[in-house]
Amino acid sequence: MSAITAAMVKELREATGAGMMDCKNALNETGGNVEEAVDWLRKKGLAAAAKKAGRTASEGLVAVATDGTTGAVVELNSETDFVARNDQFQKLVGNLATLALHNTGDVNELMAVDFPGSGRNVEDELTQQIATIGENMQLRRTARISVDNGVVAAYVHNATADGMGKIGVLIGMESTGDAAKLQALGKQIAMHVAATRPESVSKDDLDQDLVARERNVLSEQARASGKPEDIIEKMGDGRIRKFYEEVVLLEQTCVIDGERKVSQVLEDAGKEMGAPVRISAMVRLALGEGVEKEEEDFAAEVAATLSA
Repeated sequence: MSAITAAMVKELREATGAGMMDCKNALNETGGNVEEAVDWLRKKGLAAAAKKAGRTASEGLVAVATDGTTGAVVELNSETDFVARNDQFQKLVGNLATLALHNTGDVNELMAVDFPGSGRNVEDELTQQIATIGENMQLRRTARISVDNGVVAAYVHNATADGMGKIGVLIGMESTGDAAKLQALGKQIAMHVAATRPESVSKDDLDQDLVARERNVLSEQARASGKPEDIIEKMGDGRIRKFYEEVVLLEQTCVIDGERKVSQVLEDAGKEMGAPVRISAMVRLALGEGVEKEEEDFAAEVAATLSA
């Protein structure tokens, strides 16, 4: 069993909202596995919620670019938010998003693409920009989606400039209906995705390991309350349906009107346009997602200075 460190306890506390000793006990019970410890706490009813462990910590921008049936999104990180507001940095990330339209969505492949007007590839251009701006940068992620018939719609949340901000969303809208109406609907769905962060478009797309993990937690919670097994199974089915409504895009209540499920919104739109409307793909990138930022402990820094 790995040694339980203060950093592990801190990570688990931030992920669950549980007390320090409860977190330490959970880590001891699960051999130091933080993910399993989250489930252990939830089964015991000690976790406030299964919050996402990854936190937005790095600076920079997420940028989107679309061209009819194709869309791309990139994340370019910088050390400070000040640099992200720099016109030169914004121009750089905008160019990267446009280049990504003609790429496969692989970062390494994009790094090897020729950067326009520079005589350098993307990787060398980033090196040049780092030297010029004086701050480290990293092209962390990129994604690209396309549709056969329809449009790719985009939305940027907390926009700093046109097409770039803190969260970028792409939605692939498949339909032979009116392109302008489809684009408007796609943007609304993209805004919804920015707000709700679904795990998948449909139940079939959802990671079945995630479903199994959730069902296990819910079953253990019911079992701990003394419920018989047949009741536990029925309760589990009902709670899994609720889980789908939380994490599956088509099962979510659309934040635009607060009444219909997203699937019903699409069905109604299809009737209005005279052609079925389907979401074939979605991408949501949030700036710094899953990257831990080094936190400065000012008190410890002062104490160290006084003891020196």
